[in-house]
Amino acid sequence: MKTQVISLENKKVGDIDLDDAIFGAPVRKDIIARMVNWQLAKRRAGTHKVKGRSEVSATKAKPFNQKGSGRARQGTRVAPQMRGGGVVFGPAVRTHNIKLPKKVRQLALKSALSEKQADGNLVVIDKLELKSGKTKDLSQKFETLGWGSALVIDGADIDVGFARAANNIIGLDFLPSMGANVYDILRRDKLVLTKDAVEKLVERLK
Repeated sequence: MKTQVISLENKKVGDIDLDDAIFGAPVRKDIIARMVNWQLAKRRAGTHKVKGRSEVSATKAKPFNQKGSGRARQGTRVAPQMRGGGVVFGPAVRTHNIKLPKKVRQLALKSALSEKQADGNLVVIDKLELKSGKTKDLSQKFETLGWGSALVIDGADIDVGFARAANNIIGLDFLPSMGANVYDILRRDKLVLTKDAVEKLVERLK
């Protein structure tokens, strides 16, 4: 499919052919959901921890006599019902990672790209260069383009001036092509790809 290529000044500078197998694939929302769950699970540190009764530091002596106190009998101070005792079935250090085959991950990324294209929220730009590196200049260009919430994906590297200016703009994310992922694509309204990014994504997903 053909899509027009624009510049940062919002002027048409040409056309580009998008691979139908990547940008026109059937949208599998179930696969996208699995991919998002996989990404969010990988972000979790899994360092949550509480002490069980075997880890609590306390005397091993019986708290009080078995009989005569009028209280319920107790054998140890580290029992869960005692103040300062161990926790039953509390969180422990573990990994939250779940397995997801590589082919499923690729299919999810194709579905996310195709969904943006189908909804008219995919924009192809010729290049991302900003010599001044000033946030004010880039903000003015984005106002002209009408991008309030956007993910910008460049080729292998991102222009230093553009990155410096984009750092302070709320609602704008930017990534190199290798960092393209389903979660970040979905969380922004617009997906902006450079021509280099399109080539790199096609190489990656072919």
